[in-house]
Amino acid sequence: MTYNKSSNMTLNAFEKVHLNNNSSNTMSFSGTLNKTLILLTLVILGAFVGWTKVDSTFILPIFFISLITGFIIALVLAFKPMLAKYLAPVYALLEGVFLGVISLFFEVIYPGIVIQAALLTLSVALLMNFLYRNKIIVVTEKFRSVLIMATFSIFFVYLISIILSFFSINIPYIHGSGPFGILFSLVVVTIASLNLLLDFDFIDKASDKKLPVDMEWYGAFALTVTLVWIYIEILKLLAKLRSRD
Repeated sequence: MTYNKSSNMTLNAFEKVHLNNNSSNTMSFSGTLNKTLILLTLVILGAFVGWTKVDSTFILPIFFISLITGFIIALVLAFKPMLAKYLAPVYALLEGVFLGVISLFFEVIYPGIVIQAALLTLSVALLMNFLYRNKIIVVTEKFRSVLIMATFSIFFVYLISIILSFFSINIPYIHGSGPFGILFSLVVVTIASLNLLLDFDFIDKASDKKLPVDMEWYGAFALTVTLVWIYIEILKLLAKLRSRD
């Protein structure tokens, strides 16, 4: 699992790619969307394995394997984005297994929560695409900078929380179902959702610059990471809300 995202290191590599590509075989939004669907299919396949084949005792190892692998892949792609066609499917499968395991865990406690989280994630994706395409929210440099800073701040909080958990120390409130915990989750879901705008903006600019077609896998990876993050945060938010019933 990777909470970093999409503002993320993947987008920073945009400037590292040769922009004057004269080939007619160049990146497009539709091509990126097709590859995103491929990656999401792999996520679903991995989730099926995690849901049906993995014992719950392996949740913690899967969590760390997914977290570390996702971070390493993002780091590699920040410097070698053209490797996304090979590394993005690996990420999708591993992240899918994790999502399957964690989704089953939540579903057992709160029946119906998984389909709710999935539908809300889809709704968020469609809404963000509508807001972006109709220029209701415009991705400016200031918007990008603020969102990247907010995203890495959240990543830092989660990282500290994970480290402290080894010493049986919990950051107060943020994981609870009280008003502050719910507000925190709402903020994180909002920031994660807005990251989709950065992904759309990257894909459009990369297509306009006629980057090589293999960069479609790079854009698809960024979108997939963001969607996974949104799903996880919505799942946690719904669990907090339902625990109050």
